[in-house]
Amino acid sequence: MMPITLNWEQIQPLIEKMDMNDAMRDAFTEYSKGNAVIPPVGELIMHQPPGEVHIKYGYIKGGDHYVIKIASGFPQNQKESIKPGQGMMLLFDIKTGVPDAILIDDANMTDIRTAIAGAIASHALSNDDLESFAIIGTGVQARYQASYISQLMSIKKITVWGRDSVKANAVKTDLTELDVNIEMDLEKLVKESRLIVTTTSSKEPLIQSDWVKPGTHITAVGSDTPEKCELDPNILARADLVVADSLEQNLIRGEIHQAVKRSLIDTQSIVELGEIFGGLKSGRAHTDSITIADLTGVAIQDLVIAEAVLNAAKEQ
Repeated sequence: MMPITLNWEQIQPLIEKMDMNDAMRDAFTEYSKGNAVIPPVGELIMHQPPGEVHIKYGYIKGGDHYVIKIASGFPQNQKESIKPGQGMMLLFDIKTGVPDAILIDDANMTDIRTAIAGAIASHALSNDDLESFAIIGTGVQARYQASYISQLMSIKKITVWGRDSVKANAVKTDLTELDVNIEMDLEKLVKESRLIVTTTSSKEPLIQSDWVKPGTHITAVGSDTPEKCELDPNILARADLVVADSLEQNLIRGEIHQAVKRSLIDTQSIVELGEIFGGLKSGRAHTDSITIADLTGVAIQDLVIAEAVLNAAKEQ
């Protein structure tokens, strides 16, 4: 039988009807229990023009499928009116290897599963009396994080920072359902915020350690390669709790990698997100704790969203 093949125009209306929060929490829990097989990330880096391709793949033991996901980012595509993110997800029957789905999603499913992870991590680790949160960055992921966190945590007030005020205001224009404000002074924004979500591809720290106040939670989703770094590594040294989506992966990429290579944190103190969702480890201990979630993206997230789309397509 031929695999179900869908493009983004066919996938998008299916996803809009879904709530994958619990399924994503469960997948992280299974991963942290050792019930997932996730090989190291495959990566291609291009220079002329600049681009990066991430290949992630894996399965959960006892599941129905294994997934192979290819997602790329080519920033200069915008000059040609092409979406910077490209890619697809492939689902195969875990018992036979027969392909069940080809999902040509233009990397949108990667953006959405990242936003879901950011939302459930922020919800689990930040204080519960928040009236606003901050988004650092002005790209596609900034928009998705704002929307998914706002929906899950019932917070409508958001402040956005970006290097380019025109791009920052474009975020405000796009998120008409939310109360979006623009703040061009990053230090001021960080000092005033207790939930901060970073979504940039910066290779130099944007947020300095002495800006972060007690009671702050930071969800960092932009740093997904060994070179990227949005946070001053000293923030992780100050933090009362540092959370990884995949400790094995975070040791070689992301914010935790930057702190570990400088010997600023003890790897034994790092907690995995799935351990918190599964009740194996505690999350935030006090209202004045500083907590960090470093999300580099794990193939179990791709598996969850790809299977959800496949099941929805079959039900149509």
